[in-house]
Amino acid sequence: MKMPTLNIVVLSLCSLFASPTFAYTPPEQSEADFQKWVSGFKKQAIQNGISAATVQKAFHDVHLNRAVLELDRRQPEFSKTFWQYFNRAVTEWRIETGKMLYEKHRKQLDEVTAKYGVPGRFLIAFWGMETNFGGYTGNTAIIESLATLSYDPRRSEFFSKELLAALKIIDLGHASVEQMKGSWAGAMGQCQFMPSNYLRYAVDGDESGKKDLWKSLPDVFNSMGNFLAELGWQKQENWGREVSLPAGFDLSLADNKTEKLLTDWKALGIQLADGRELPIEDLKARLVLPSDYRGPAFLVFDNYQVIKRWNRSDNYALAVGHLADRIVGRPPLTKTAPADDQALTREEMKEVQERLNLLGFDLGTPDGIAGSKTRAAIRNYQISRQLPADAYPTPALLYNLRKHK
Repeated sequence: MKMPTLNIVVLSLCSLFASPTFAYTPPEQSEADFQKWVSGFKKQAIQNGISAATVQKAFHDVHLNRAVLELDRRQPEFSKTFWQYFNRAVTEWRIETGKMLYEKHRKQLDEVTAKYGVPGRFLIAFWGMETNFGGYTGNTAIIESLATLSYDPRRSEFFSKELLAALKIIDLGHASVEQMKGSWAGAMGQCQFMPSNYLRYAVDGDESGKKDLWKSLPDVFNSMGNFLAELGWQKQENWGREVSLPAGFDLSLADNKTEKLLTDWKALGIQLADGRELPIEDLKARLVLPSDYRGPAFLVFDNYQVIKRWNRSDNYALAVGHLADRIVGRPPLTKTAPADDQALTREEMKEVQERLNLLGFDLGTPDGIAGSKTRAAIRNYQISRQLPADAYPTPALLYNLRKHK
């Protein structure tokens, strides 16, 4: 069964809510052609059960949004390192604000936990990560944004379904056209649900007759709890723990696939990060190294994979888990960013891929993105050169590859 995911590529508030200046739209995507497309889609929406009044109101003064098209096409020059992402996500402000809001809404959060099994500290952490605890939910008109992305042929089918779902939300009276603002990619409300997930998982927590994810915290908290429960959240189970690896540990076991019981990881010499022994529990875990061999290591459980079904990024999942821990007073990570922490540019990453291919570590067509095949090729190269096999792309790795003629 394919599990639902909440956002498209929602790795940070900055990526979703950036508002740069744009100057170019491909000539085939003209305003006139867009308006023809809108006319056709309006008929389709009515055929799918949306009222004519809602359709007319929703599409009033909707235009081709060139900024949205450019954002959807934009490829960042740099990818962030784990530390660059983590230190912007888990700030002292978010920790302290999260603690305050956790205590302020404790009674309500406990009720949601009793109903859905998701601890309140995680609900607060997601809330903080998605919209800074409701402080910024986006200001892009959702109907115009989704109409623009539906008109664009690259992912028209996906966004057309989201656009239809957004119209359904308006038609059901959960939100007005004016209220429906969010990210350029269509995510909405204080927990940034895509419209289809809004329809599936949003809950009328305050029993007002509406599912209002912009203004009603009972609706927001219950909706997040319901969504995480449906994604497979395991009651009474943590997300993961920071751990310490013994000298000479086989880093290739951190491949995002190898799963062992805690007792088996303990037998390999892994301890908790503070030096204590791993608990003796019949619990399976995977080893995650988000940075190079000098960085932190984590043993993660099933709920970590649930967090990744909300957002597929390991960095996001680690930030949510750690922020949830800090909200209830648990300690910071034992490791800090090294002075030479630096991300490769997209062109440098592409060069890494090209050089690995030339050395026989086949990873497919170079694209400048460090996906699973690239990480596996890096690990195999490191093993062949007796380097720490952390599978992490760094300037030092590129330097070593350039030495091969």
